[in-house]
Amino acid sequence: MADQRSVTRPAGPAGNGGPASEQGTPDPVDRQGPDGDAGSAEPGGWALSAGGTSTPGTPAGPDRATLRLALVVGGLVLAVLLGFGLGRANGRPTDRTAAAVATAAGEHTHAPGTGAHQHDGTGGDSSGDAATGLSVSSGGYTLVPSGGEFAAGRAGELRFQIRDAQRRPVTRFAVVHDKPMHLVVVRRDLTGFQHLHPTMAADGTWSIPLTLPQPGVWRAYTDFTAVADDGRQTPATLGVDLVAPGEYAPRPLPAPATRATVDGFTVDYEGTPQVGAAVPFRFTVRDPAGRPAALERYLGAYGHLVALREGDLGYLHVHPAPGPATETVTFWLTAPGPGNYRMYLDFQVAGVVRTAEFTLTVR
Repeated sequence: MADQRSVTRPAGPAGNGGPASEQGTPDPVDRQGPDGDAGSAEPGGWALSAGGTSTPGTPAGPDRATLRLALVVGGLVLAVLLGFGLGRANGRPTDRTAAAVATAAGEHTHAPGTGAHQHDGTGGDSSGDAATGLSVSSGGYTLVPSGGEFAAGRAGELRFQIRDAQRRPVTRFAVVHDKPMHLVVVRRDLTGFQHLHPTMAADGTWSIPLTLPQPGVWRAYTDFTAVADDGRQTPATLGVDLVAPGEYAPRPLPAPATRATVDGFTVDYEGTPQVGAAVPFRFTVRDPAGRPAALERYLGAYGHLVALREGDLGYLHVHPAPGPATETVTFWLTAPGPGNYRMYLDFQVAGVVRTAEFTLTVR
């Protein structure tokens, strides 16, 4: 928001409302010649004879209005000369810079030497980007897990609460994409992707059976929209690590490709990512016979897409574009920065949800 600035100038002393050049202007006076003859002063001016004696009715000097004008003009010329002299004394002429003009107009300007900064509430911190899920706390909400001990390949249970800034368990959530809570679990090498939907108890504790199939460190993301006491809704994605003890052998990320296969279905996509700009990604699904797949609604749309960044596992919100039921579903994806990403497309055909995976490189 632009800074609004105004200047209030104090009024002059009472009775001195006119310009300074008009104060103390002498009235016309009578002058006497050397012969003792008094000169006659005509209204509005003096009359002088060629010999120095006054000659009534012969105007030879300026009238009162002309004198005042001369004083005003002289004062302005003096002020300009003084300003020019001071500017030269400082080593540069004084001028009205663009910054000064903008300030006078009430526009926001940066102080000299100040670099570009943001005005969106980030406090000028440009170290982050649009990826989420990197912290257990965000937007006044905190993910608090309980237990969290898992044995690789064995069924366990994940339990957690979302707490507000007063450390109170949150029990009101908006339904987004048909669910109040989306839980995404993936190993840190971006394998073993799971998209789950836990259930909540009356005290705000969420729980769901969970199996971590391989040893290693796994990342769990809670994607939700909390509803505050005043009805205000806050979307957030919080993340926490889960550990399955054992020998961890990370798998290298597959090479980038625009085609993936899963259970005989072939999925292709078109789209070129741009850093900081939303661009369309169009996914086309064909069944094992090569025919257009009859996509069904899943989580309120004909597909659900999650993208995770290699390295820090930043979580990207990807929104589907509305449209009729076809074999093609479009998403708008914004890449927060260069790097390698893994995309996971959930789609449903004949009541079965499948996930196609792609590696995407953003330059």
